[in-house]
Amino acid sequence: MVNPPKYLQLLYPSATWRIPSEEKAMYLTFDDGPIPDITPKVLDLLDQYNAKATFFCIGENVIKHPEIYSDILKRGHQTGNHTYHHKNAWKVKYEDYIRDIETASKVIDSTLFRPPYGKLTPRTLWFLHKKYQLIMWDIISCDFDLQINKETVLSNVLNTATKGSIIVMHDSLKASENMLYALPRILEHFTNQGFVFKAIQKTKKPRN
Repeated sequence: MVNPPKYLQLLYPSATWRIPSEEKAMYLTFDDGPIPDITPKVLDLLDQYNAKATFFCIGENVIKHPEIYSDILKRGHQTGNHTYHHKNAWKVKYEDYIRDIETASKVIDSTLFRPPYGKLTPRTLWFLHKKYQLIMWDIISCDFDLQINKETVLSNVLNTATKGSIIVMHDSLKASENMLYALPRILEHFTNQGFVFKAIQKTKKPRN
């Protein structure tokens, strides 16, 4: 499903699903990195189009590849917390999930948070509301789905993205072939239409 189901939006009313904008702006986001040979290619493609993005990073990948994480920030992009071990909030204890977020926060200095698999519980949602901006999406490219081809991934975005859209892609090994096919074509298509790609800005300060 390219667009999030309505029930999910009702479950997370405090989340940001898109960013209304009068200008022709879109918000590319990348989950699950940083990953060698993939994230750097994404950064180079973004540079070619003067595009900015937001990278929701996994803490253990930041620890493994700190130089890539630093490069994301040096190139003017934003980062967000995607937990330390890519945990599913529906399958682990509340305390373990919160600990995973907090462990990731030690290496990812951001109040932006996106839950792996888009899944949260009421308790985790309450916790996040105090300290983080919950960033979801209105378009998911499905680049991670190995059952669809790369042309479908591209059309998922080209046919649905509009002003203010938050678009999910993945700088991961699993998604790399589909993503690296679609991304330059997305950038070219919308840039030629006068769109700009922006990073999502942090607006919340953590509360103790």
